[in-house]
Amino acid sequence: MKKRWMGLDFGSKTTGVAVSDELGITAQGLETITRKSASKLRQTLARINEIVQEYGIDKIILGLPKNMNNTLGERVQATYEFRDLLMKRTGLPVELWDERLTTVESLRILKEAGIRREHRKERVDWMAAALILQSYMDAHPVPDEDE
Repeated sequence: MKKRWMGLDFGSKTTGVAVSDELGITAQGLETITRKSASKLRQTLARINEIVQEYGIDKIILGLPKNMNNTLGERVQATYEFRDLLMKRTGLPVELWDERLTTVESLRILKEAGIRREHRKERVDWMAAALILQSYMDAHPVPDEDE
């Protein structure tokens, strides 16, 4: 059986969620979890844990907000803290993965797909999560069990 992974784009008020397909080849955007303030993470963690159980996730890939010059961005500390909470809540390994330009690329894809501007905001986070996860999967292919 192939591994199933989750990608997360963690922001101050939203968290985009994506999951890999059952073959471990492609990432699909799933949903955006919204919270009222940056410090209110309990419901976000609970929803992520529900998705972990529903999809049989065994690893989480969390976007790491790096700057274009490869230094760590201002949200890095919050991302580290969120990673620790995720590991504690789900019991799963959480790997950090460079998320540079995923939001810009998400907006471009949505625009090219003809998604109206007022509807892009609700899709951009899960699209960015899918790009983070797909990038990770491309760099870490799961070997076939026959190999």
